Amino acid sequence: MIGFLRQWIEHRRVIRRRWQEDARRLAVADPVNAYYEAQRRAARSRAQGHASEYWHWAKVASEVARIEPRAAMDFEVVKAIADHENIGRR
Repeated sequence: MIGFLRQWIEHRRVIRRRWQEDARRLAVADPVNAYYEAQRRAARSRAQGHASEYWHWAKVASEVARIEPRAAMDFEVVKAIADHENIGRR
C-alpha cells in the first residue's frame, strides 16, 4: 500500500509540474494574454472531447492568474473564447 501511495503522489507531482511549467511558459511569452491563451486551449480541448487536456489547461489558466499580475482576465473575453471554440468545432 505504501508503494501505491508513493506512486500516486509522484504521479500528481508530475501533473502539477506540467501545468505550472506551461503557465510559466505562457506568462513569459505573452504576460497580458497568457490567461486567455490558456482558456482558449482549455475550450478547444473540451470541444474536442479531451477531458484530461481540458482540466490541464484550466489549471494552467488559474496558475497564470496566480503568478502573472499583468494578465488580463475579462470574463466577457473568456465567454467569447468559449463560444468561438464551440462554434468552430461543430
